[in-house]
Amino acid sequence: MHTRAQTNLLVLEKNGENVKTYSAGVDITIQTIYHQWFDGVITAIRNDSIFVNGFPFHYKEIEVIRKDRKKLNYEADGVLLMVAGGGVILLGAVNGLYRGDKAGSWFSTTSYITAAALLVGGYLLARSRYKYYRIGKKYTLDYLALDLNRKQ
Repeated sequence: MHTRAQTNLLVLEKNGENVKTYSAGVDITIQTIYHQWFDGVITAIRNDSIFVNGFPFHYKEIEVIRKDRKKLNYEADGVLLMVAGGGVILLGAVNGLYRGDKAGSWFSTTSYITAAALLVGGYLLARSRYKYYRIGKKYTLDYLALDLNRKQ
């Protein structure tokens, strides 16, 4: 019977403080220094390499780690806000046509501001679905070798 008490880890740090620790079995989405995105499960971490769905990468080849934000449904809520912003514009145009007003008087400053705020807010909310950790000055990725069976 073989048991393994410890495994190697990847530690994502922001200015020296731990942000997230990655081990085998954890979902990860990465961009390599070759500008390729890979998404999957970490199958192993050994010999300074991370295996994502069985494909090995040296941990220094990781340029960006992407994290999904899951507390809100950012994409759907953002689209809803953008639809509401478009609805404000459409409603002003329909009301103006129905009343027979001139095209220049269909919208007030308030409706322009409301529509713009909804459109921009929805766009920003939809874009904030992911958090990106770019490895470099602010974020660092360290390999922590805890495997006691490794030959030095």
